[in-house]
Order: sequence, then C-alpha cells, then structure tokens
Amino acid sequence: MFTAYNNLPNNSRVWIYQSDREFSQNEVDFITEKAIEFINNWTRHGDDLKGSFTIKYHQFLVLAVDENFNNVSGCSIDASVRFIKQLEAVLKVDLMNKMNVTFKHGEHINMVKLADFQQFAKDKKITDETIVFNNLVSTKEDFETNWEIPAKQSWHQRFLI
Repeated sequence: MFTAYNNLPNNSRVWIYQSDREFSQNEVDFITEKAIEFINNWTRHGDDLKGSFTIKYHQFLVLAVDENFNNVSGCSIDASVRFIKQLEAVLKVDLMNKMNVTFKHGEHINMVKLADFQQFAKDKKITDETIVFNNLVSTKEDFETNWEIPAKQSWHQRFLI
C-alpha cells in the first residue's frame, strides 16, 4: 500500500540503491510509476505493506516500509530485490553494486570503486570533511540525518589517513 514518503514514521526501514549513473528525467518518471505500482502490490505473506520511496539526486532510489503497520519478511525483501533487478534490466543501470562508493565534490556526485576511493584517501583527494553517502543507514530518520555526512562520521573514515 503506497503512501507519501513524508507520511512514513521516522523508524520506517529503508534500503538505499545507488545507480552507477544519473537517471534522466524520463527514467525518474518511469521509476516513479513502477515503484508506486510495486509498493501497491507489496505484501508480507498476503498482508499489505505500507511503503514508499524517494529518489535523491537523480541517482539514489530509496525504498521504505512502515514496520509499525506490518513487518517485512524474507519473502517481501526478496520481492523488492526482484523489483530492483527488473529496474536494472530495463534501465541498463547497476543499482546493487555495494563496492561502489559515492561522495560529493562541490555539488557534483562522484561514484568510484572502493579501491579507487581508498587510493583517493591515501592521496588526500578525499579528506575527513568530504561529504560521503552512507548507504548503510537503515531507518528513515538515519537516512535523513546520517546519510549525507562528512567521511569522518561514516564507515568511510577507516580509509582516511
């Protein structure tokens, strides 16, 4: 059951999928249509899930579920992964690669392989103040407060000199 993202409680569970490239506006419109359709049919053992999504920077798709309404199950998480894989196939993007790291340089969003990020940190092209995207956050509140943060406040800090 789709609901507006802003209407979800702060403890709603989130999953962040970063694209290996920016989405076009037509792709954002397509994702929006397909995400609403998916969420309206998303269930846990036949029970509706109350969910939503948001797209940030035309590059990050965030799925969210209000677990106060119904908890997700392994099957419902599997269904969301199938949905993401369908988007990947249609849009020819990679949304599941956890070895890609994103960070800001000014207002520009950069995505690099983890090994390249480590090298950038070693070369001091990445500093403790570089804004990174912490895709490990798990709640809406964490997403809104701890997702886009300085590297020194994230798991990325282990690569800083």
